[in-house]
Amino acid sequence: MNPVIDVYFDVGSPASYLAWTQLPALADRYQARLNWRPMLLGAVFQATGNQSPVMIPAKGRYMHMDFRRFADRYGVPFNFNPHFPINTLTLMRGAVAFLDTPRFDDYLTAVFKAMWVDRKNMTDPDVVAGVWSDAGFDPKAVMDQCNAATVKQQLKAMTDEAIDKGVFGAPTLFVGDEMFFGQDRLWQVEQRLQNNA
Repeated sequence: MNPVIDVYFDVGSPASYLAWTQLPALADRYQARLNWRPMLLGAVFQATGNQSPVMIPAKGRYMHMDFRRFADRYGVPFNFNPHFPINTLTLMRGAVAFLDTPRFDDYLTAVFKAMWVDRKNMTDPDVVAGVWSDAGFDPKAVMDQCNAATVKQQLKAMTDEAIDKGVFGAPTLFVGDEMFFGQDRLWQVEQRLQNNA
C-alpha cells in the first residue's frame, strides 16, 4: 500500500508555499499520495495560543532571511509579500472548493504564485478576481463556491481536525500518526518514507 502524506496548509503561509514547491517531487520518489488538508491558520493560532513569527520583530527578520535561503536552495522564486499577514478565509474556501478536482493544482499554483512570487495584495477582492481570471477560473463562479455552506463547513471541519491532531502552525505534515512541522522538516518526512520503503 502506497504511503500517504497529509498536508495541513494555508496559502498565507510562506512556509506552506515553499513546501508546496517540493512536495510533489518528494511524493513521487516514494510513490506516496499527497492528501492536501486546507485549514485556517489564524483559527489554529487562536486555538493554540501560537502566533506568526513576524509578531516578534527579530524573529520576523530572521524568518525573511531563512525563507530566502531555502528558496535559493530549492531553486524556486520567492518574494516576501509586503501585505503579509493576509486574511486568507476566501482563498482557503476556494482551496476547499477545488479539493479533489482536476483544477486543484491550477488553483493552488495561481494563488501561491500571486502571494509569494508576484507579491499581490490578496486581501483586495478585485486583485483576487484578477488572479482567478488569469488562471482560467470564472471569479463569480469561484466566489459562489466559496460562499456555499458546504464549503464553509468543510473548511471549519478540516481546521478543527488539524487542531485536534495537535497542529499549531503551517505547514504541518503527517505520515501515519507521526507529525512533522515546517517546510524545513521535509528531510525528516523523506527519512520516514525511506524507513518504510
